[in-house]
Amino acid sequence: MPAPAPTLRSLAKLLGLSRTTVSDALRGSPRVDPRTAQRVQQAAREAGYRRNPLAGALMSELRRSRGSAFHGVLAAIDFNEPDRPQDSATYHRELVAGLDARATDLGFKIERFSVGHAGVSVQRLDSILQSRGINGIVLLPAWDEPDLSNLDWARFAGVYTDYIIERPRLHTVCPDHYRSLLSALQLLATRGWTRPGLYLQKHQDERLQYRWSAAFRAFQDSHPQIRALPPLITDHFDRAEFQAWFRRHKPDVVLGHHVEAVDWMQACGARVPATHGFVSINLHMKTRPCAGLDLQPRALGARSAELLIAQLQRNETGIPEWPTTTTLPGRWVEGPTLRS
Repeated sequence: MPAPAPTLRSLAKLLGLSRTTVSDALRGSPRVDPRTAQRVQQAAREAGYRRNPLAGALMSELRRSRGSAFHGVLAAIDFNEPDRPQDSATYHRELVAGLDARATDLGFKIERFSVGHAGVSVQRLDSILQSRGINGIVLLPAWDEPDLSNLDWARFAGVYTDYIIERPRLHTVCPDHYRSLLSALQLLATRGWTRPGLYLQKHQDERLQYRWSAAFRAFQDSHPQIRALPPLITDHFDRAEFQAWFRRHKPDVVLGHHVEAVDWMQACGARVPATHGFVSINLHMKTRPCAGLDLQPRALGARSAELLIAQLQRNETGIPEWPTTTTLPGRWVEGPTLRS
């Protein structure tokens, strides 16, 4: 028979201390003498004790609510970034809505925090989360490379809702950008569009490790009936640069994030959707009705809640040894910028 897992009670008996003292020492409470806390923590490590964050959160909530129904709390962390495109706000709202709805189904609620410019510091966030007994973190997509390595991740489980995060390396949930664009291009080909063009801001492609442009070029290479046009990947959206590219290469349909390109196409003589088409590759970043891809942020938020809560239920806190990526393909939506 394997030895029973160590508990607070068994640690307290071993050390000759009260369960409250042992619990406070393991939580890092300042009420415990530092020498006693060090002795408790060393004994816990040697015994293989693992703290269950849900149990601690449950007791805290029960004490606050005097026995009413328990709802765990998850943190949704947004990055306050001045350079982030303003039209990404709708995508984030939908993501949080899906996260909140699924978390509620599973007995949790969401508290939203902002980090960075005009938000709290990472160090302050760590203190807030620990003081509130919050052990589950969902990170919303960052425009620049996020860095939350200063959080005490031994206490937290986390999921990032975008393609890749390195500091720290967490499990991620994100759209399948590559598959989604391939599917859109295939649909366009079946409808007779033979000269697709891709218009992207460089940073939007780089932050996804070039999945948009890679899918575009792979489709061209494998479909000889499609005219291979060079994509326009630019540092900043610019009317003059776009129109020069449009006149030179003559795409019959343009795919991209920047819906204002429809006006620029029409200024060049294109009639959308009669003679030319435009496809938004993220409909939650559009500024007008158009055809394109719904990257399903609500579903991504829901899946993030499921993965995070499963980690907490398995007592899996800390940076995972083998981070995984869960992807969800986009959904095609008809619209007035493409003839059906």
